[in-house]
Amino acid sequence: MGRLFGTDGVRGVANADLTAEMALGLSVAAAHVLAEAGTFEGHRPVAVVGRDPRASGEFLEAAVVAGLASAGVDVVRVGVLPTPAVAFLTGERGADLGVMLSASHNPMPDNGIKFFARGGHKLADELEDRIENTYRAHASGEPWDRPTGAGVGRVRDYDEGLDKYVAHLLGVLPNRLDGLKIVIDGAHGAAARVSPEAFTRAGAEVITIGTEPDGLNINDGYGSTHLDPLRAAVVEHGAHLGIAHDGDADRCLAVDAAGEEVDGDQILAVLALAMREAGTLRENTVVGTVMSNLGFKLAMRREGVELVQTAVGDRYVLEEMKEHGYALGGEQSGHVIVLDHATTGDGTLTGLLLAARVAATGRTLADLVGVMERLPQVLINVRDVDKSRVASSAELAAAVTDAERELGETGRVLLRPSGTEPVVRVMVEAADIDQARSVAGRLADAVKSALG
Repeated sequence: MGRLFGTDGVRGVANADLTAEMALGLSVAAAHVLAEAGTFEGHRPVAVVGRDPRASGEFLEAAVVAGLASAGVDVVRVGVLPTPAVAFLTGERGADLGVMLSASHNPMPDNGIKFFARGGHKLADELEDRIENTYRAHASGEPWDRPTGAGVGRVRDYDEGLDKYVAHLLGVLPNRLDGLKIVIDGAHGAAARVSPEAFTRAGAEVITIGTEPDGLNINDGYGSTHLDPLRAAVVEHGAHLGIAHDGDADRCLAVDAAGEEVDGDQILAVLALAMREAGTLRENTVVGTVMSNLGFKLAMRREGVELVQTAVGDRYVLEEMKEHGYALGGEQSGHVIVLDHATTGDGTLTGLLLAARVAATGRTLADLVGVMERLPQVLINVRDVDKSRVASSAELAAAVTDAERELGETGRVLLRPSGTEPVVRVMVEAADIDQARSVAGRLADAVKSALG
C-alpha cells in the first residue's frame, strides 16, 4: 500500500479516493499525534480550517471539523480562502494546527487535505508518517481515546479572515500600485475575492476574469494552467500586466502587456534582483528546484546571485530556505516563497511584489524579465505507467543516457514521478525547440515502453 501523503498533502478523487471517512479519520489521527508530540500541552488545542470552493470541500470540511472536535480540538472555521491565507491565520491566531482542503491546480473532481503545524508551517515528513500510521491502525479497528462532556472541541466561524490576510499583504508591499492596470485571473478558485481586493486596495485598476466560483468550475479553462484567457484580456484592456492564480492561490504566473507568459523562474529573477537592491536577499542566494530553467541559472550566475537547487516541490524549497536562512525561493510553476512574510508559496503576495517592482521602476514587465533568456523547455506528462519504477528501470536509464549524449552541454533531461498525480514527467531543455520536442517525444515513448 502506497504512502497517503504526497509532496503536498493527501490528494485524490473526492468521495472515491478521498472520502469523508478518510478526512475524518486523518483529522482525528492528526490531533492524537500532535497531542502525543506535546503540541497541545498546557492549553486547550485550537485548529484553523479553510478550503477552496470545490463542491466536495463542503462535505470534506464538515468531516474534518467533526474529526477535530471529536478529538477535543476547538475549530476556527475560516471558509473559502487561499492556502497561504490559512497558513497565515494559523500563525496569526496562535493555533496549534491548520487544515486546508484543496487539490490546488488539479481538476474539480479531485480534492486534498494539507496540514499545517503551529506558526503555519508544513508538517514534517515524520509527523505525516505518524499521522498516516495512526490513521491506518484505527481504520483497522483500534479504538480511539475519546473526550466527553466539556472535553469535546467547540466550533466557530471566523469571518474576519479575509480582511486580516489582505491587511497583512498590504503591510508587506514596498510601494503602492497606483497607475497600473492589472488583470487578475482567479481560476474560479480560492483567490476569487482575495486577490482583486488586495490589488485594488494597493491602488491598481483591476479587471477580473475567472472570479465567479460555483463549486464546479475551479481551474476550468482559467487560472495558471490556462493562460489564454488572461493573455487575451490583458491585450484587450491595454493592461500593464496580468496575474494568474491556481485553485488554492499558492502560486502565481503572469503575462506582460503583450500577452507573453512570465513563469515562476522569471518572477524569481525579477524579485531576486529587487530584494538584493533592497538588502533583503539573505546570503545573496535564491532557492530553485531541479526543474528551474537553465536560462534562470545562467542569469543568476551573470548577476552574481547564488542559485541553490532542490528536489521538485515547494516543501523541499522551503526546507532548504529554513535550514540555511534564505529569504527567497520557488518553482517554475509559480510557487514563490518570500520567507520573511509567508510560510508557504503565496500567489497573491507574489503578484503584488511583482507589480510593485513594475510600479517602482517605471519599467515594463517585459523589460524586467529580460534579465534572463528562457531556454526552450518541453514537458510531457506520461500517464498510465508505473511511476514507482522510474529510478530502477535499466531500459529507461539507457534512453536517458542517449538523450543526454545528444544534447551535450546545451541542454538537459529530467525524468521524475509526480508527487501529486499518477504520472511521470519528462522534461527536456535544449537550445533549439525542435530538438527539445524530438528528444522529449522519444523519452516519453521510452517511459511508456519501460514502465507501461
